[in-house]
Amino acid sequence: MRASVGRTGVCWDNAMAESFFSVLKNELVHRTAFPTRAHDQRAIVRYIEIFYNRQRLHSGLGYRTPSEVQAEYEQRQSAA
Repeated sequence: MRASVGRTGVCWDNAMAESFFSVLKNELVHRTAFPTRAHDQRAIVRYIEIFYNRQRLHSGLGYRTPSEVQAEYEQRQSAA
């Protein structure tokens, strides 16, 4: 991996993180009114750990869940 050498504030330098935070904001943050910061933090952790990482369909994975891709990988490794 190579460090970015672009100008400050150029979103393409960190496109993966920018994409993730855009999805997080559009799917959770802008759709929910949180009563406290603690509620906000818990909801974001649940979204990332439970939904985004395990259940959400990802276009980069062929519209499959990360769990499906992981299971397929492990099955291939045990068959080899």
